[in-house]
Amino acid sequence: VQLQASGGGLVQAGGSLRLSCAASGSIGSINAMAWYRQAPGKDRDLVAAMTSAGSTNYDDSVKGRFTISRDNTKNTMYLQMNALKPEDTAVYYCRFYNNDGQPFGSWGQGTLVTVSS
Repeated sequence: VQLQASGGGLVQAGGSLRLSCAASGSIGSINAMAWYRQAPGKDRDLVAAMTSAGSTNYDDSVKGRFTISRDNTKNTMYLQMNALKPEDTAVYYCRFYNNDGQPFGSWGQGTLVTVSS
């Protein structure tokens, strides 16, 4: 399974970006999906998650600003990021999980988001 995250870039504080993550290859039943981010010199942290039933969970730092969503027909998920802050600067990664809670594929390269003040 290959995961391709895209949509990152340079944006001014207060701006918006929409990240996409497409899964290709032999992917089975998806139970959950999530976005993570890793800022320079820091650990990779969970940003947003979504179950197949539609339940969502967000890190407190992005609640009300980020929205995770999915296109069920394309094995693709999205992260709409609004009101971006410089502290949102990081490489963003995506993952899909199977019914056993195991991830499909590896982390992939991620997509870099840089927010200028």
